[in-house]
Amino acid sequence: MSNIRDSFHSRIGFVLAAAGSAIGLGNIWGFPTQAANNGGGAFLFVYLVVTVLLALPALYAEVYIGNQAQKNPVSALEDACRDTEPRLGKYAGLIGLGGAIMMLSFYTIVAGWMLAHAISPLAELLGYHDIAQWLATSSTLRNLLFTPVFILLGAAIIHQGVNAGIEKWSARLMPVLLIMLVALITYILQQPGAEKGLRTYLIPDFSQVTNPKLIISAMGQAFFSLSIGVGGMMVYGSYMKKDDDIGKLAISITALDTFIAFMAGLLIIPALYVAEAAGQQVFQDDKLIGEGQLIFNILPELFNSMGNIGMVVAIGFFSLLSIAALTSTISSTEVPVSYLVEDKNLSRSKATWLVSAIVLTASMTIITFFDSLFGMVIRVLTTILQPLSCLFYFIVVGWLWKRGNKLRDVSLQEGRKWLPIWGNYLRFVCPLLLTVVFVNVAILN
Repeated sequence: MSNIRDSFHSRIGFVLAAAGSAIGLGNIWGFPTQAANNGGGAFLFVYLVVTVLLALPALYAEVYIGNQAQKNPVSALEDACRDTEPRLGKYAGLIGLGGAIMMLSFYTIVAGWMLAHAISPLAELLGYHDIAQWLATSSTLRNLLFTPVFILLGAAIIHQGVNAGIEKWSARLMPVLLIMLVALITYILQQPGAEKGLRTYLIPDFSQVTNPKLIISAMGQAFFSLSIGVGGMMVYGSYMKKDDDIGKLAISITALDTFIAFMAGLLIIPALYVAEAAGQQVFQDDKLIGEGQLIFNILPELFNSMGNIGMVVAIGFFSLLSIAALTSTISSTEVPVSYLVEDKNLSRSKATWLVSAIVLTASMTIITFFDSLFGMVIRVLTTILQPLSCLFYFIVVGWLWKRGNKLRDVSLQEGRKWLPIWGNYLRFVCPLLLTVVFVNVAILN
């Protein structure tokens, strides 16, 4: 096997790929739903605050570990813990790798739903009404068909490599995603009822800002939005030149991710009030009548009421969600692929198809036992594994990693007075904040 690792060839390529990893269904579906249920502008305000206080440092820690090691997440954590607990680092990396597989196993199912819903209005426009109805209706057969299709799309990009595959396709897909998002926002804001949604979203009710439930929801959304805790950002960081300005890169990724989440709110929140103005029941007791209903009932009904132009808008909307899902799954797939290539000496092509086969098997198992497994897998990953993995990253950077760690090694801090301050923030404050999130989300809820 060649000792030359593939890499990103430009900073913008890395930022677009990493932002693509972070920008997924959590931004375009999860963020607006949370905002709609938690005071609109008040949620947005708190979300921005906790993104800076917690999510950005967490992203920095994960990218920093990968960048300094220049290895896959399993080997990177093992190296970082070599002077203290190397086996602990390796096992934590393997758990993160398992988390990436878990994420892919349910995420590809949901992404398959988006693909089906993107094709459904097209079939309707072409006169294939029965097919359109089948595509828009949840069924095991539909899951069995579209989940493998989505897995194949991701594998086709991954097996081409970091530069030729991940970087190139991220540079293509991210601008398309942004253009589609802006076009959809422009159209929705011209519809009756949109102005009320805009006011709800952009004008905070500061009386709700101190609501503990709102704060916890915003902290959880900010943390999970950036795709932290399964090693995707770590492996991407390892593909950048060592000692690149990780701080600036992390800020760029966080800013782009937050911007897309904000823009998604500009689309979804006004769209809800447009639907309400059209006579649909959207809220009950000031809450959305159901998170799943937002994407698969409320908005499709709104699009249907618009006639043929609504079908075009529906195609654009669900294509947008499909692209967001695809860019998010790429980084998680790269985590086990990089491990198999570097530590097990498999070719990239073999590693990609092996991982895809494992993900397909896991996804098919969830589809077969959907009612029992789907929600459980999501809860275990997002409320337990991801926050605990990120807590471990903070402990590694702040406590376990000694030699070569610029955040702790005084000899490496010359001329950088901010490094000890930043290091202490990651060492003491971030673990405390993250523990608060974990206790409230995973235990109290």
